Amino acid sequence: MLQPPTIDDIRAAAKRIEGAVVRTPMLKSRTLSELIGAEVWLKFENLQFTSAYKERGALNKLLQLSDDERARGVIAASAGNHSQAVAYHAKRLGIPATIVMPAPTPTVKVTQTEGHGAKVILHGDMFDDAYAKARELSLENGYVFVHPFDDPQIIAGAGTVALEMLEDAPELDTLVVPIGGGGLMSGVSIASRSINPDIELIGVEAELYPSMKCAIQGCNMPLGGDTLAEGIAVKQPGELTSSILKDYVNDVVLVSERDIESAVAMLVRIEKSVVEGAGAAGLAAMLSDPARYKGKKVGTLLCGGNIDTHLLANVLVRDLVRQGRIARLRVAAQDQPGALAKITAKFFEGGVNIIEIRHSRIFTALPAKDTVIEVECEARDSAAIDQVEAMLKAAGFHVDRASLD
Repeated sequence: MLQPPTIDDIRAAAKRIEGAVVRTPMLKSRTLSELIGAEVWLKFENLQFTSAYKERGALNKLLQLSDDERARGVIAASAGNHSQAVAYHAKRLGIPATIVMPAPTPTVKVTQTEGHGAKVILHGDMFDDAYAKARELSLENGYVFVHPFDDPQIIAGAGTVALEMLEDAPELDTLVVPIGGGGLMSGVSIASRSINPDIELIGVEAELYPSMKCAIQGCNMPLGGDTLAEGIAVKQPGELTSSILKDYVNDVVLVSERDIESAVAMLVRIEKSVVEGAGAAGLAAMLSDPARYKGKKVGTLLCGGNIDTHLLANVLVRDLVRQGRIARLRVAAQDQPGALAKITAKFFEGGVNIIEIRHSRIFTALPAKDTVIEVECEARDSAAIDQVEAMLKAAGFHVDRASLD
């Protein structure tokens, strides 16, 4: 059984990687603090060169390889951020790198990994499939396998982020950290508890992938599905990380896809910062249960920012729908001249902009002489669209509003 790193290992890792990774900002968010009712601090690890904290562990591992191991080359399996970290620092150090990634990995992560000079192999649907293939290729070709989380050197590198967080905000009493395989939370736990034995440690998983929660709490919950937080969508957490977190964490909480989406959108809107689903999981936990953090001094990591731009656009528009600033109204009307003009006049009167209009004459349960007119619209706030809906109904139209939930 591998032994966990010590605080001395983490401090040595910090010196080892100093200057080669970014010492990212640790800032208090005034707006999020007001929203949650706590003092909220954000560690912007999405500002690393590869846009994720993974560089810390990967570099710490690569710097400790022997000359023979460097010559043989390294291989890694990852949904994206670990792969980019290994590829980038391996290229810097002149080490050949092969990366195995799940086939559905967002294109942005694949192209960025290839851009760092690594050979990319797409295999399987999940991280676990890619992991098995990487292990197989490691044995066949003699590559050094760089584990994304279940490795003391990787964990020690990840733990360096906690040293910086508590140096910049020493009065923090709670840390909320995303968990996939558990490497980040393991390093953060060891480092932070060594500095402050009373600090509260809360891990966060996507509710579709409660693997670490079940591993350390002995529960049995459904596992799988499409999640925005693919970076923490791990079916089998590490043995070493599980044993560490069983001893250290106070709790592991689960967050819904809706809360993850809201957190990603909120970070763009409030902090002007692009964060992927996994990186926003800590904020999602706070938004979903603000009472738990009320009055506390809470730190969380925006641990990655590699989100596909099209996906990000979808998340932002969906957030506007949930805020009521974009809506789709289905208006039933007689299919005759002037009907559309009467409908659009109400939008003009209410000061609501029409984005798109569609007629549905065939696929509807209405009489043949009637039609459904779908109007996609946007406004300065939800009250304006509510007003238009009321005006349409007052004019005798039947109106339904499409919903995301």
